[in-house]
Amino acid sequence: MDWQCTGLRWPEDSGGPALGWRKGARARASPLAYGTEFGFRAAGERRCSGARGNACPLAAVVPATSTGGRCPECGRLDRAHSVAADTIPDDPRTYRVYLAWFGPGMVKVGITAEERGAARLREQGAVVFSWLGRGPLMAARRAEEVLRAALGVPDRIPYARKRAVRADLPEPGERAAEVAELYGRAAALEGAGWPEALERLPFAAVDHAGIFGLGAASGPVRAVTGLVDGGAVAGRLVAAAGPDLHLDTGPQGLVVVDTRLMTGWALTAAGAGAAGAGVPTVAVGGGAAQDGLF
Repeated sequence: MDWQCTGLRWPEDSGGPALGWRKGARARASPLAYGTEFGFRAAGERRCSGARGNACPLAAVVPATSTGGRCPECGRLDRAHSVAADTIPDDPRTYRVYLAWFGPGMVKVGITAEERGAARLREQGAVVFSWLGRGPLMAARRAEEVLRAALGVPDRIPYARKRAVRADLPEPGERAAEVAELYGRAAALEGAGWPEALERLPFAAVDHAGIFGLGAASGPVRAVTGLVDGGAVAGRLVAAAGPDLHLDTGPQGLVVVDTRLMTGWALTAAGAGAAGAGVPTVAVGGGAAQDGLF
């Protein structure tokens, strides 16, 4: 059994990205560093990545373009145990409600288990965020509903929109100001639908642009739409955000690899002389939406 890629991770203690790998019940992570060469080659067929840390019993073949990387049965099993599916209302953990900014006019509300810290925000590619409140799961869920109904704040943003604006972001002050404005409107709801069990947290904007390395991710961008047998991707890693790796491929320019498309493939070294993307790509702005858990 080979090590199987499980996508990009943002460990809370490291501050930087890492690629996750699984082999049976074993798991490990490979830290990534900006400015270094990165490349891989896909081989064979893409197989289902399983669910909840378990291998797919059928080793089912899945489409190359699927960001979920799971067969229908494993997809149902994974979502059935997800907080996003509202199937575990008695979860005893403390949750935090956050406001996340991805670009001008793109602010969403969401929740994450407090024990995860800000890892969830980095996994989504949030450029700026602020905590809004903390409390039991159902109180956090109620806060999401209140902000959607009273302020029109979404809880999901299509991933293609997030990716499309990264190369031309406004200044940090402008980014934080948009989150601060929404925070103020949300705070004004106390006594007018704000869940009593949810403790409001003070505004504090956290900017991830530096951690993501987005200052180096500029110019025309193309995104990988799926891998193919024998197809290689190679370049210099200049940035990472959410599940994406941004590679400077030289003549081909900046290429974004959504690491969720790497799951389920047998991956080997790109090989000497490999450069650019020998797989299908599309100009950023025409990609698919991020899946529902985001």
